[in-house]
Amino acid sequence: RMAAAPPSYCFVAFPPCSKDGLVVFGKNSARPRDEVQEVVYFAAAEHDPGSKVECTYIEIEQVPKTHAVVLSRPSWLWGAEMGANEHGVCVANEAVLTREPASESEALLGMDLVRLGLERGATAKEALDVIVALLEEHGQGGNYYEDGSSCHTFQSAFLIVDRNEAWILETSGKYWAAEKITEGVKCICNQLSLTTKIDAEHPELRNYVKSQGWWNEDSDFNFSEVFSIADDHLACCSGRESLEKQGGDVSAQAMIDVLRDKDSGVCVDSESFLTTASIVSVLPQDPSFPCIHYFTGTPDPSRSIFKPFIFVDDVKLVPKVQSPSFGNDDPAKKIPRFQEKPDRRHELYKAHEWARSLLENDQDKGQKLMRIMLDLEKQGLEAMEDILSRTEILDPAEVVDLFYDCVDTELKFFK
Repeated sequence: RMAAAPPSYCFVAFPPCSKDGLVVFGKNSARPRDEVQEVVYFAAAEHDPGSKVECTYIEIEQVPKTHAVVLSRPSWLWGAEMGANEHGVCVANEAVLTREPASESEALLGMDLVRLGLERGATAKEALDVIVALLEEHGQGGNYYEDGSSCHTFQSAFLIVDRNEAWILETSGKYWAAEKITEGVKCICNQLSLTTKIDAEHPELRNYVKSQGWWNEDSDFNFSEVFSIADDHLACCSGRESLEKQGGDVSAQAMIDVLRDKDSGVCVDSESFLTTASIVSVLPQDPSFPCIHYFTGTPDPSRSIFKPFIFVDDVKLVPKVQSPSFGNDDPAKKIPRFQEKPDRRHELYKAHEWARSLLENDQDKGQKLMRIMLDLEKQGLEAMEDILSRTEILDPAEVVDLFYDCVDTELKFFK
């Protein structure tokens, strides 16, 4: 039997379900329990003609210009689990299983495609076009985990969002289908969810599934039914109901609350998997307001705090949420890969481990610490609400070290 895909959850809410003309995006990244995620920023850049970019496993052609991106990523790989770019595009991926086994040969990982879509797409639709073109050219495959003893491979699904619309993109090998969303609340998790409403697809998709004998034209083409293993495409998304219950009030806080919910299964804490990092983004439909992206940079959102980041020029880098770099000596870069596991913990992760053990072992002190942390988070959320309710344009100098200061303050509390 194939190992289960990690149970990550991604959400988007559009007005009128969300507050004040805001699009709200969120993801919990469920990964192997001991994996470290870092939060990294890459400035916009221009690249020489003919230059290449080294992804996790393969090298591909670089483009002339890449957008500024902020990413939450397992620190051994090149791509990202989730992130945003300077144009207000957010992308998150899901590992999924389909009736076609995912390829073990090294190609692009779903996580590489998240980063490539963000670096190259100025709208959600552009990011989608980038991802499917790269899928066609290079394929997807290779180990999803930093594990030298066994190769864990998956197909990919993506939630791609900007200020105006979202696309759910689901893939199997190089074949894909996508649905466009402009209203309501949507959730994707570790199984296929597209059915008969398909707004874009691989040109050969239907011919391919007919040639495999998976579909004949007697019935409507239903992507999940055609590609899922048995009936596992039905039981998705416990978190969606909680967001729908908000009735027009989905805010950053409401999304954070859903991501923290262990009872619903959205916040994963199981024997094999843990929510190792989370993101919430608020994208105002009015382009004169900035997008705000909240990252935890630490595991278990119910014991982490969401810290805001806003794209401005010369944004201050935050080494304390970046894992150490091992360069070409990294066991993830040497063949055979993953022969050893270096210590990838960053400063915030280590401090947070201490806080977690306090929460587990000393209830009084733990609860007191948690109250202080949540209070800090609330101050950040309120300051951001203030920015989104002003009439005057945001002064970049005001937020250039916003994320840096939030991480710094959090570390001080842990000390």
